[in-house]
Amino acid sequence: MNNNTSPARQDAVADLIRHYPWERTPLGPIAGWPERLRGVMDAMLLDPVPTAILWGREGILLYNAGYADICGHRHPRVLGTPLREAWPEAADFNGKMLDDVMAGQSLVFRDACFKLDRDGVMRDSWFDLYYGPLADAEGKVVAVKATVVETTEKVMVEQRLTAQQRELTQVAARLQGLAAATSDVIYRMSPDWDVMCELDGRGFIKDTQVPYRSWITDYIPADEQDRVNTAIADAIRNKAMFELEHRVRRIDGSIGWTLSRAIPMLNQHGDIEEWIGAASDISKRKQAEHALRESEQLFRTLFESIDEGFCVIEFIDGPHGHLSDYVHVMANPAYAINAGIANVVGQRVREMLPLEAAGWVEIYRRVLLTGEPVRFQRELVHTGRHLELAALRIEPAERRQVAVLFRDVTQRHQTELALRDLNETLERRVVEEVERRTHTEGALRQAQKMEAVGQLTGGIAHDFNNMLAVVSNALELVRHRVETSDELASKYFGLAEGGITRASDLTRRLLAFSRQQPLHPRPVPVNDLISGLLLLLRHSLGGAIIVDTVLAADAWLTYVDPNQLENVILNLAVNARDAMALGGRLTIETRNCVLDEHSGPSLAAVPPGPYVAIVVSDTGSGMSPDVMTRAFDPFFTTKEVGRGTGLGLSQVYGFVRQSGGQVILDSISGKGTIIEMYLPRYTGNASAEVVEKAPAEIVPGNLEAVLVTDDEDSVRMLLGEMLTYLGYRVFCAEGGAAALQILADYPEIKLLVTDVLMPEMNGRELVDEALKRYPGLKILFTTGYAGNVALSSQMTEQHIRTLMKPFVIADLASHIREALDTSDKSLH
Repeated sequence: MNNNTSPARQDAVADLIRHYPWERTPLGPIAGWPERLRGVMDAMLLDPVPTAILWGREGILLYNAGYADICGHRHPRVLGTPLREAWPEAADFNGKMLDDVMAGQSLVFRDACFKLDRDGVMRDSWFDLYYGPLADAEGKVVAVKATVVETTEKVMVEQRLTAQQRELTQVAARLQGLAAATSDVIYRMSPDWDVMCELDGRGFIKDTQVPYRSWITDYIPADEQDRVNTAIADAIRNKAMFELEHRVRRIDGSIGWTLSRAIPMLNQHGDIEEWIGAASDISKRKQAEHALRESEQLFRTLFESIDEGFCVIEFIDGPHGHLSDYVHVMANPAYAINAGIANVVGQRVREMLPLEAAGWVEIYRRVLLTGEPVRFQRELVHTGRHLELAALRIEPAERRQVAVLFRDVTQRHQTELALRDLNETLERRVVEEVERRTHTEGALRQAQKMEAVGQLTGGIAHDFNNMLAVVSNALELVRHRVETSDELASKYFGLAEGGITRASDLTRRLLAFSRQQPLHPRPVPVNDLISGLLLLLRHSLGGAIIVDTVLAADAWLTYVDPNQLENVILNLAVNARDAMALGGRLTIETRNCVLDEHSGPSLAAVPPGPYVAIVVSDTGSGMSPDVMTRAFDPFFTTKEVGRGTGLGLSQVYGFVRQSGGQVILDSISGKGTIIEMYLPRYTGNASAEVVEKAPAEIVPGNLEAVLVTDDEDSVRMLLGEMLTYLGYRVFCAEGGAAALQILADYPEIKLLVTDVLMPEMNGRELVDEALKRYPGLKILFTTGYAGNVALSSQMTEQHIRTLMKPFVIADLASHIREALDTSDKSLH
């Protein structure tokens, strides 16, 4: 505020005071004021400094023109009013001040800050305040004289200066930190670059802390100095950044490369005061660039001079779909010589070879997608050339490029055809003779075997048929002696007669068991074979059994007899159907695996290497340990009389072992059965990288409510204790019906942990019913045998997790936490 108040302003305020109705205030009319008060008032009105008289304990406000300016829009409304009402924002401060000064104290405040309504706007204001007591003739304090000097502008200027200083300090600190953190050389140069004022070489070049004139001869090789000086002169002339890559003498005396940048520091007149610069060590980059140039030169030399055709193709999307075409982006001169097609760069294969492009695209696209190199021979029909080719993917795969090296082997191919034609007659005669002899020897061996087996089975069948006849006859006699209206007796007779019929059929099977069926192996894509069987399986197994497949997308080829493999899978499916009389789930899975000495004793009989695993699992009745030990024995069966010959699993075992593989059986009585068949990979000794999974960490719970369901008392009890230990509130149920009742009684339950196979209501049925009633419920399955994932497809779709028994508490904690933290939206 401006304290230089004009005389007119002073007169206006004085006139206002003279005509104010003071008789309405405790002061009374002016004529009755004490002489001392009138004298002080006269002096105050002439004083340009903002001054006020605060009369009495209430501080009735009288002031001059300077103080009126401070009041702003409050003037003249606050004239003659108590101080607390005039400045309500500072009522507490003014009340204490009045009490202290009226008690005889003098007060001084420097740069006192108040948040005041100044012309209708609340803002911070600063003042220097001087308060002194005014006494009457008897010496009694009757008023306070207040002198107010506003210092707002000064304080704000000081604050801005302080903030700017703080900001400058922070900038300087950041610059110092940046200089300390960087690995670049830091230097300062004089305006004309004649003197190096300072240099921190950072172990790259020699340091200097004193002005240094001979720097260019000491740091820059002689043949680089002219180029450096020219760049410096241009920067000085233009007052612009200096930037140059040049060679430099390093601290050890060797020559390296640097990228140097410097900026001019200008004064207020625009003149250069000094240069601040930084230099990076780019020696390794320059070495790499040199090596790259040499490598490119070597590649170009080989590219131009080799006799084999070479090209790089790049896949593109076309009218035939994703990655359905490719364009030649590079081709050497020998391409045209070997392929018979010139100027291929830039051409699309579907435009070059419209009739045979699809075959070439299929081969090279497989290389691009799998990353597996390929070597093959193929005729280029367009030019009649036979080519021997090798192709590999150019990394990274996102480039969509494949490199192809090839040569023309047409002449060799024609020579091979001629030799084949010349030897055809001789080879055919040799083959015919060998086949005839082999057939004769095989027939002789088969005859000898069949004779021995026939003698054995004939004797057994004879005796067995005799016993069957005795039983059959005896049954006939008994039937005649038993009342035919006895339904129970008739049922028993029917069962016995059925058993006799099945036993007779078994004797016929025994006589036929010695048939010799040679295998005809060839490369087989197991996924395609299984997919082709699905319709037959679903039709044969009936609607009560659900058939699931979990087929590895990249399943390898195996070398087996496909017909026998189909029979094996059908045989296992029929066994599974018989084990699931009341319905269930059959799962067929494929996966790639590499077996080694650590794969376990069950797989020790096969050589280490890559295998294709075919796993057939069911949710049927399972086997006891005693049954499992004899499951592969010929003629051993657990089925009732007339339902099985005991030859099925022994035939599976014999086929897989004869094919160079191994079979592993795993079963739990009442839980289901898993048959794992490991068949050798057809393409050779590919290795698989074993990725070790990091151990799970224990994640504590937050007292969430969890329901545990398992029909085994000990399992249910231990699982509940583990969850309680992890920090969850646990409810337990011994079966599905009890679990549903607990869910209804305790709606705070967030997670259901249930076994898969349970009596009466299995885990899948329990989950389906629970989710139907409580859609937000989280689910975690537990199951006691590896690979028996009867719910795999549904779990993937519904984000339901499975934890295999046995498990450690860390795995349980991780799975529980993941299940609870999964959003409801992702589950449903």
